[in-house]
Amino acid sequence: MTFDEIKQLDDTYVMHTYGRFPVAFDHGKGATLFDVNGKSYIDLTSGIGVNCLGHDNPKLVDALTEQAHKLMHVSNLYYNEPCARAARLLCEKSGMKRVFFGNSGAEANEGLIKIARKYSYDKYGEGRAKIVTLVNSFHGRTVTTLKATGQDQFHKYFYPFTEGFDYAVPDDLDDLKAKCTDDVCAVLMELIQGESGVHLLDPAYVKAAAAFCRERDILFLVDEVQTGIGRTGALFSYQKYGVEPDAISMAKGLAGGLPVGGFAVNGKLQDVLGPGAHGSTFGGNPMSMTAACVVLSEVTKPEFLRAVEEKGEYLMEKIRGIGSPEIAEVRGMGLMIGIALRDKEKRAAFVNRLLENGVIVLTAGADVIRLLPPLVITREEMDTAVEVMKKVF
Repeated sequence: MTFDEIKQLDDTYVMHTYGRFPVAFDHGKGATLFDVNGKSYIDLTSGIGVNCLGHDNPKLVDALTEQAHKLMHVSNLYYNEPCARAARLLCEKSGMKRVFFGNSGAEANEGLIKIARKYSYDKYGEGRAKIVTLVNSFHGRTVTTLKATGQDQFHKYFYPFTEGFDYAVPDDLDDLKAKCTDDVCAVLMELIQGESGVHLLDPAYVKAAAAFCRERDILFLVDEVQTGIGRTGALFSYQKYGVEPDAISMAKGLAGGLPVGGFAVNGKLQDVLGPGAHGSTFGGNPMSMTAACVVLSEVTKPEFLRAVEEKGEYLMEKIRGIGSPEIAEVRGMGLMIGIALRDKEKRAAFVNRLLENGVIVLTAGADVIRLLPPLVITREEMDTAVEVMKKVF
């Protein structure tokens, strides 16, 4: 189909919940995408952090092809080998004890909320169910995870929201302690706030917050939906921060392009959710889990993670080297990078000009261009993207 035919069909039958760019992609290789007209683009988005092994990855394609001939779905009423193998890989490499698989990041965070509240109910009874998140956080788009999100702009339209949340100022330990009243069962935070502008939390604050929670038997939960699966140069960002959460959520890159989410818990929480307490029809299905096994086998290699760190440092230095007065700051960790602009009113024009010149990027917060390229991006692809940025900025 031509671009115009695809656009007309989409405009007619798909709900208009996205402000789409005027491009329809047809295929890709590595960190390069091609639209239906054959034009190439350097992909600095990886499907919003999903295609961590890039496009048309041979190991991923071969494994999925083989699995599709065997089983695509049964149900969680039965065992399946890919699910068990993926769980083992995650636990061995993260230090966690048990994993639950679902379908998305929001669903993964819903799972963290449920297990935190049940842990507290089982141990302390009613009245200790509040969860503290951080101002400017983002945890999903369900009615509950919207309320967990610490941004007022998301607390509209869909009333009544699920109650039981409060919000602490990032990097302010005194405020966190003040918000952790006797009715609080957990603290949930992203160690790098992605959607609000790629803001890295202070490591000293994170360690102090984790220690405070441990002293009070308040669960310390980390949202790794965007920061996990090698994105920061570690399997999970908490490993970079030197803390041990009670539970973590994950999604996006976990299956390299297939829908999957989940959460992993430590020994204290491993038996909190028994049969019937939680579930997911598609969670742990053989196709997604086969993909997860391939992804985890690759991204947990020390040399792979070192390469992510090196690529992130290289790309950030190259962007800083542009020397444009339009750029206020370049910040990030690994291949999670934010380019803060001096004039937020110019951001839309910059994003569109990058697209026109063959580079696709994301946005975050009010003034940030966000980069989440495939973790396998090459130096040549990064150099090509930076040359376009020089022209645009």
